[in-house]
Amino acid sequence: METLGERKIIELILEELELMPNMLVPFGDDVSAYPLNKGELAILKTDMLVGKTDVPPGMSLWQAARKAVVMNVSDFAAKGVKPLAILVSLGLPRSFTSKDIKEIGKGLNAGAREYGAYVIGGDTNEASDLVISLSVFGIAKKNKVKLRSGARVGDLVAVTGFFGKTTAGLKILLENLKANGEIRKVLVGSVLMPRARLKEGLALNETDAVTASIDSSDGLAWSLHEIAKASNVGFLINQLPVAEEVKKFAEVNGLDPLELALYGGEEYELVVTIKPELWSKAETAVAKVGGRLLLIGKVIAGKSVFLEVDGKRYIVKPKGWEHFRGGNV
Repeated sequence: METLGERKIIELILEELELMPNMLVPFGDDVSAYPLNKGELAILKTDMLVGKTDVPPGMSLWQAARKAVVMNVSDFAAKGVKPLAILVSLGLPRSFTSKDIKEIGKGLNAGAREYGAYVIGGDTNEASDLVISLSVFGIAKKNKVKLRSGARVGDLVAVTGFFGKTTAGLKILLENLKANGEIRKVLVGSVLMPRARLKEGLALNETDAVTASIDSSDGLAWSLHEIAKASNVGFLINQLPVAEEVKKFAEVNGLDPLELALYGGEEYELVVTIKPELWSKAETAVAKVGGRLLLIGKVIAGKSVFLEVDGKRYIVKPKGWEHFRGGNV
């Protein structure tokens, strides 16, 4: 499977599935949906955390369980939908102790309650590695779910935070790269205690300013390309939001901060396109819930993603994190 990669595996499976008639959220978006009564949709999401690939050195079981919740909630945030209930399936190694199990339970509860949801059931089984698989449920009005496919030429492109911190943090944890003091604390903390931008996503959804939205868990570059593909547009990014800590970390370790910001993963920021005439309304709405909306570029014709630095344009490659290939491809 290493030669296939996660995305090709999904493609092969989808080829064998019979499509549900009138799917309102297509395969490949952040969530799935099923029609209910009175123009409402059941919003569904499932994602799993696996010890070998998703739990770096230094991450506790409490943090891992909470991260499993954040991973799923982030996709709800991108669609502007509040998560209500969570089912949990656990694969547990035989070596785990009762203390380990309680830590997982506490982490799941902490993550769920942090975002206003509850764990209401699930399943457990023995496994060779830790597996925490969540299924999340919410309800949304039919016309209020923000897909990846609505971006239009002339829209503004924005994100809910600065990028590169988790990429740098993982390099500290996995490759023992150098970072000291507060910079190390911020970068490693972004890995161990990620946060979903649910408040921001819900606030943006109320403005009707968003035309397309995605969460950035597979990296900023990949997220931009996913919107570009779904919306049949391109992007010009002229204000890349690189975190200051990342710039300092890159300088000390001889790395390119732009690469760290573009091609990382697990940032859990929102990447959105905004109607230009409603930019102020969107920016104000996010600020009111304690967040920030950073303008990074605009939607252009074509299907390419460009980065503009000092007047020069560079192609942003469609690469990001991919399972089964062991990293960024």
